Amino acid sequence: MNAPTPDTTSGPADPSGKPTAGAADRVTLPEDALAIVAVRNMVLFPGVVQPVTVGRTESVAAAQHAVRSGRPIGLLLQKDPAIDAPGPADLHDIGTVATILRYVTTPDGQHHLVCSGEARFQVVDCLPNPPFLAARVRQLRAEDPTDAAMEARIHYLKDRALEALQLTPQAPPELAAAIENITSPSALGDLVASFLEVEAAEKQALLATLDLAARLDKIIGLLARRIEVLKVRREIESQTAASLTERQREAVLREQLRQIQKELGDDPDSGVGEVAELEKSIASAGMPPEVEEQARRELKRIARMSDAGAEYSMQRSYLDWLVALPWSKLDPENIDIAHAREVLDAEHYGLDRIKRRVVEYLAVRKLAPEGHSPILCF
Repeated sequence: MNAPTPDTTSGPADPSGKPTAGAADRVTLPEDALAIVAVRNMVLFPGVVQPVTVGRTESVAAAQHAVRSGRPIGLLLQKDPAIDAPGPADLHDIGTVATILRYVTTPDGQHHLVCSGEARFQVVDCLPNPPFLAARVRQLRAEDPTDAAMEARIHYLKDRALEALQLTPQAPPELAAAIENITSPSALGDLVASFLEVEAAEKQALLATLDLAARLDKIIGLLARRIEVLKVRREIESQTAASLTERQREAVLREQLRQIQKELGDDPDSGVGEVAELEKSIASAGMPPEVEEQARRELKRIARMSDAGAEYSMQRSYLDWLVALPWSKLDPENIDIAHAREVLDAEHYGLDRIKRRVVEYLAVRKLAPEGHSPILCF
């Protein structure tokens, strides 16, 4: 439902929250006359309860007169909402008779009415003397036809109205129940027209259409257009939600992957995870191809292990040992047989045969440095 645009022209404030006595209370209107409240950008339909905010001096006086006299007011839409002090010529001639159910004045001086639409009326003659707008009016009440064509319109309008409500998430659930229970064609049309999101001028045109069949046809047309808009909006919202859901899912998966990598010691955010460090160390160790292949195989194994497991520490120590070996680091050989014999005698007591075998090995290496030396086994 369109929210009504309040009449915000400044007027006398009433701190007590009740209508004050004044010149408006000394006015006596004819039986066929109404105090008129000019409204901007809102149309009240018969059978509908809607809030109205007034602020202009004339509007406040008209509302207070209606409350104190126990009579209804007439709501007329301005032709141009920019006019601050509208006269009779600035208002439409067909409006709604409304009963003021509640009158509230707020501390900031705003006057709020809760109005219930009763019937359409047409201005017959304006009354110039009261301190507020007033006019003699003719109420427009039409009987509801009961022919087959009207019954078909009622069923079709109900179906489309319920469809529109299903497409409107913020629609109150009791509105659907009210539509289903209405049997009067005119009441159904006015209720559906009240929650149509259309311009005030289009609602005024519906209010001023006195032929019921023509009015319902207009409402059906506006409702069909509104349903198409709601369908397109829902489709756009669904596509947007799906896109957001996909991005959110991707973000969740990426976060889970990051946490898994962090648990495995391969945190991509830091760039210095254990697995990453080991891989770099293996690549730069200069291992023979068969050794490097085995090292990478062991690296894949510990990448899938939990660092809390007993086997993890063993595998990690093994890889650290492989990386620490001087695969590509060769110191220049400087074999001194006499010095080697002195070191062996100084650090090892006895073991004459073993020390002699070591000295022989060093002598062969010194004489044939490019040859293949045997492996010493003791």
